[in-house]
Amino acid sequence: MKSAKYLLFALALASVAACGPKQESKSVESRTEPVETTVLNKKTISRILEFSTTLQGYQTVNIAPSLTGKIEHIYVEVGANVKQGDMLVRMDQNQYNTTKLTYTNLTIEMQRMESLKESGAVAAQTYDQTKLSYDQICESFAFLEKNTFVKAPFSGVISAKNYEDGELYSGQPILVLTQISTLKALVNIPETYFPLVKAGMKLNITSDIYPEMNFPATIEIVYPTVDPASHTFQAKLKIANGSYKLRPGMYVKTTMTMGQADTFVVPYQTVLRLTGSNERYIYVDDNGVAKRVFVELGQRFDEDVEIISDEITEGTKVVTKGEARLVDGVKLNVVKEN
Repeated sequence: MKSAKYLLFALALASVAACGPKQESKSVESRTEPVETTVLNKKTISRILEFSTTLQGYQTVNIAPSLTGKIEHIYVEVGANVKQGDMLVRMDQNQYNTTKLTYTNLTIEMQRMESLKESGAVAAQTYDQTKLSYDQICESFAFLEKNTFVKAPFSGVISAKNYEDGELYSGQPILVLTQISTLKALVNIPETYFPLVKAGMKLNITSDIYPEMNFPATIEIVYPTVDPASHTFQAKLKIANGSYKLRPGMYVKTTMTMGQADTFVVPYQTVLRLTGSNERYIYVDDNGVAKRVFVELGQRFDEDVEIISDEITEGTKVVTKGEARLVDGVKLNVVKEN
């Protein structure tokens, strides 16, 4: 008896599975949705792109000598302005002083060898050995001098200090030096505009902190690759900051003027997003039937947005009201056409 019940249940499930898609398809084909449509015509727009970004120091370097050991003295504090070549840190001098003595002695010996070589009173092998030792000590001495008396590689401000005098330096940077007289910023630009963005283009930076001011900037580098996930590419901006009003970490905005273009514009709410992805689409009236068309978004104009797709042309009828209820294949009852 139980076997017969299970068999009937299985047959019922199979029947539902077989009939389900056909019934759904039939349901879509039989549905009619009231909508409003708008006939697309190209519109001339001023191509202005707006971006937000965060400022960075044009150069930032960790002051981290190649020698471990005791820190004898740190000459600066956080916030100090330094010039290129200023002394920042003095490390333990024992190894430096020992090498300096050897360097001094070998310098004198090398001078003697040069005199003997000119008179022919020294063997070539002896001269070569002395010259090799001298060259090696010169390199060692220069290395120790650079890493014992650490100087600023460029002008900037001390943005971090991790040690005090007398502490043992163990690898973490002693100081962080940041250049702020010139700043940089990275902006992510949609791939559509890649052919239009060039190094050397001029633009302005604005900040909510200084609402009445514009800060000139230049596109220094256009990165050659496009991110496949976001479909954007990066441009590096160089910003002059002689007034020191801007600082690394500040949030700023910039706009890029790309001239004029003829393009398609629709109300922003007309564009729908595919669930679980960033893909956008619209519905068009395809001979009385709803058809989904995927689009890329361009420039935003208050309540309108530019759309880009190879599947739309002048005369395409876009559904502008009632689109949220649509699926592919639903019949359309156009109650108003704009």
